[in-house]
Amino acid sequence: MPDERRAIHAYLTAESHDTWHRVAEESGVSLSGLLEALAADMSSNPPDGGGHPRWNEVVKDARRIDAQRRRRSRT
Repeated sequence: MPDERRAIHAYLTAESHDTWHRVAEESGVSLSGLLEALAADMSSNPPDGGGHPRWNEVVKDARRIDAQRRRRSRT
C-alpha cells in the first residue's frame, strides 16, 4: 500500500511558529515527525488526553485562542 500523506495547514503567531521549529531543531527531528508522534500518542489514549498531564489546560487555551481569532475575523 502506498504511503498516504496529507498536509496540515495552520496559521500561527510568529512566536508559536518559531517555537515549533526551534523545539524540533533542538530535538534533532522534523516538525512533521513531532506532529506524527503526537498524533500516534493521542490516538492511543482516551479523548480526555490520556497520559498528557496538561491536556485539559491545553484544550482550554486552544478554545480561548480560537475564540479570539473568530472575534477578530468578524470585525
